[in-house]
Amino acid sequence: MDIDNWDEIRTAYHVARLGTVSGAADALGVHHATVIRHVDALEDRLGVKLFQRHARGYTPTEAGEELLRVAQVTADQFSQLAGRLRGRGAAMTGDLTVTTVDSLTPLLVPVLSGFQAEHPELTLRLMADSRLYRLEYGEAHVAVRAGSQPDEPDNIVQRLYTLRYALYASSGYVAAHGRLGEDMSAHFYVGPSDEEHRAPFNRWLKANTPSDRVGFRASDARAQVEAVIAGAGIGFVPVWWAERLPGLEQMRPPQAEWDVPLWLVTHVDLHRTAKVQALTTRLKDAAKEWP
Repeated sequence: MDIDNWDEIRTAYHVARLGTVSGAADALGVHHATVIRHVDALEDRLGVKLFQRHARGYTPTEAGEELLRVAQVTADQFSQLAGRLRGRGAAMTGDLTVTTVDSLTPLLVPVLSGFQAEHPELTLRLMADSRLYRLEYGEAHVAVRAGSQPDEPDNIVQRLYTLRYALYASSGYVAAHGRLGEDMSAHFYVGPSDEEHRAPFNRWLKANTPSDRVGFRASDARAQVEAVIAGAGIGFVPVWWAERLPGLEQMRPPQAEWDVPLWLVTHVDLHRTAKVQALTTRLKDAAKEWP
């Protein structure tokens, strides 16, 4: 097998991935006869059947599954290469993708918006969800991550900020149930859906609060804050966020053991590009002014 066979391998990969000749032809932008010819030629060359043909399409054999696994790795490596090439150079143009968790968007969006306004030829993409985007595959240029220090190889990691957390309740909850005293069991709480959540403040809540008193649980941090605002119970809210919410009252002040560090992460191959350097500098400057 040599470079002359790559088109046949790529064709077989798309057939295995999509399950039909027509689907592979559409994905590759070729005629379905070309797909059939490539698959047949590859099977002849290898001396093994890669697919079982049936009325509904093509199903990979064990050999076909092996080809699919290897071809997927190759496709990922080409994606990684493409992402790196797109980010190179000194131009402040093209895409600039930032990934973070949804709960941090109120902090980041004003900074990102101002940065994009200064560089209108950039398209800034903010991917705000729980998925861990892989910088080494070019899925994002910059990541802002919370929690333990990221340790992926080939990433450059810088401390950005420390999120301070305190216990809060709505004014309505305090009027109905009073303020938090020493007896934690006398109140209701808002917590995460996952009782084993690794955030330090959630571990503290589990260790110090009867589980049956956590009457409202949510998987999303923003939903938990909304539940506290709605009066569902006492819950942890970042101090910077609570300062923007006049209807909340602090039940317990921040404690160092509840702190969560924020990390600014870039890939070594993109770290020195002009647009990544400019954005990371802007984020670090902005973080100095955050509450």
